[in-house]
Amino acid sequence: ALARLVRPFVLRRLKTDSEIVADLPEKTEQIVAATLSREQAILYESVVRKGLQEVERAQEGIARRGAILTTLLRLKQVCNHPAHYLMDGSSLHSRSGKLDLLGEMLQEALDEGDRCLVFTQFKEMGSLLKTHVEEMTGQGVLFLHGSVPQKERDAMVTDFQESRPDGPRVFVLSLKAGGTGLNLTAANRVFHYDRWWNPAVEDQATDRAFRIGQQRNVFVHKFVCSGTLEERIQQMLDRKREVADN
Repeated sequence: ALARLVRPFVLRRLKTDSEIVADLPEKTEQIVAATLSREQAILYESVVRKGLQEVERAQEGIARRGAILTTLLRLKQVCNHPAHYLMDGSSLHSRSGKLDLLGEMLQEALDEGDRCLVFTQFKEMGSLLKTHVEEMTGQGVLFLHGSVPQKERDAMVTDFQESRPDGPRVFVLSLKAGGTGLNLTAANRVFHYDRWWNPAVEDQATDRAFRIGQQRNVFVHKFVCSGTLEERIQQMLDRKREVADN
């Protein structure tokens, strides 16, 4: 009913409409289900118990909401990697189901000659991803976050876009710093390592690669840890996207 009422006043154009951009390649999105490692599952259960206790102890209002948000943040960190939650500088290998799966998919993409963007909302996790992928591939990895000066930021984009055979093929970006204003059409693979609450923010990040000037089909992989709050976040994102589409 709302769509019918506003139709005379709202003009919506999408770049995927053939009359807007005739030659834009296709975009394929995939939800990638990851399984928690045993260490992650134990940590996750511990954080849930501790979080519930903190919520029960907190008074109503700001303190209670703060306790809930802190618990959600910790759970997202555990889903990413135990070292992200613990912040102890410990080893990354074979401790996170999600990181192991990302490594396998990145390697497959690189073997096929693709260039990849990896988005995370956490600067700390971005640093861990850069270290892990460099060790895994033996190649340099770019990492853009909010503290990178504009001049260095521009140099990173240029370096990636030049697509030299010996140039960087994986670009890790923080969702806030790298989600808008960049043209990264040299990449045709986009990985969302962790999920943000707003689907439009994720779409803007994906559009660094899926935009005018892109010559290849774009594949978007969104990671979700099975049996965790990430599944609930995915359900919420689906509902929000459905409302926006309607």
